[in-house]
Amino acid sequence: MAPFKEIKEKPVKIDKWDTGALKNALDDGAKKVLIDIHGYKESHRLMDGRLFICTIAIGFALFALVWDYLYPFPLSRNVLMTCALSYFFLMGILTLYLSYIEKGIFLVALEQDRAMMEPDNEWKLSSSLRKYDDTYHLTMIFVDGKTKEERSATVSRRVDNFFDENGVFCFDLYKPVIDRLKQDLSNEKKKD
Repeated sequence: MAPFKEIKEKPVKIDKWDTGALKNALDDGAKKVLIDIHGYKESHRLMDGRLFICTIAIGFALFALVWDYLYPFPLSRNVLMTCALSYFFLMGILTLYLSYIEKGIFLVALEQDRAMMEPDNEWKLSSSLRKYDDTYHLTMIFVDGKTKEERSATVSRRVDNFFDENGVFCFDLYKPVIDRLKQDLSNEKKKD
């Protein structure tokens, strides 16, 4: 059998003027550090909540479609009106969910206890990069599994610290920033 070869990843290259692409590349880099390098498990609870609300809304829309097919318009008027109002009500709930529960969190990583005796610690990452701005803000939130105590730390850096002049993402410059943020929160945990 051939010895294991390390697979080299293609460097991420983006348009430096596209703030959405910049933010996504930096978010993906932070995910890679916690999930691939530190070995944490990704939790999809927040996204599942969003999908659940959307599924119910689509269910109302499909029910209205089928009902209108079986009982053409004059007969289906009340059902169509109820389903349409329910759909828009659920879209309002979805907006509130995104604004007050998800709050821009793009990763929830679970740090499992090695002995599997304690509840998992949570690491939440959220970020922002405004259009036409060059400062990337990353917030890391640590939630202790036992006490449910929450601590957070934020780092703000210019995006040109992590991309070269050709738009290639320099992961080796970005990883220490994530590791230091994580280490600062871990050190606070040990002090308590």
